[in-house]
Amino acid sequence: MRKIIELFNQQMEWVQPRALKMHYELRASGELVATLRFRSSFGSFATGESADGCWTFKRVGFWQTRVTVRFCDGENDIGAFKNNTWSGGGTLELSDGRVFPATTNLWQTKLEFQDESNNKLIQFKSGGLLHQSAKLEIQPSAVGIPELPFIIMLGWYLIVMMSADSAMVGSIAAST
Repeated sequence: MRKIIELFNQQMEWVQPRALKMHYELRASGELVATLRFRSSFGSFATGESADGCWTFKRVGFWQTRVTVRFCDGENDIGAFKNNTWSGGGTLELSDGRVFPATTNLWQTKLEFQDESNNKLIQFKSGGLLHQSAKLEIQPSAVGIPELPFIIMLGWYLIVMMSADSAMVGSIAAST
């Protein structure tokens, strides 16, 4: 695997190789760039790996959910994504105080991280019925951000969790 930053100007896409398996791959021109694996189909703990490093993501809370980000071998949060339940999106706050707002569209098929001046850094456009997928677009201004690899994995993690939440709400609504 090569580092994500080496491939930022290529077409990248998150794919789910096998339906119903919570394992995802980031690919650039067919080359494996990163993986995101959930420990369980019903849990929120996931591990993201690339040549850049290894991180874990876990959603905590009920009404005010947030996602913690840690190094795989670490015990301290290096960042936390706070969900904005009512208007979509949220904010990634790093342990050094830097903040990256995130926005979603109404259908939650697009997720975008921005810098503090609201300039687009990365964007995901998701789709797929049986196999989840998303095109990834990285802006040149994002290249200088050292946390870019785990922000890309966090973004995909958030899309997977939003999709799972939507599916759960849909199944509850259908059963009533």
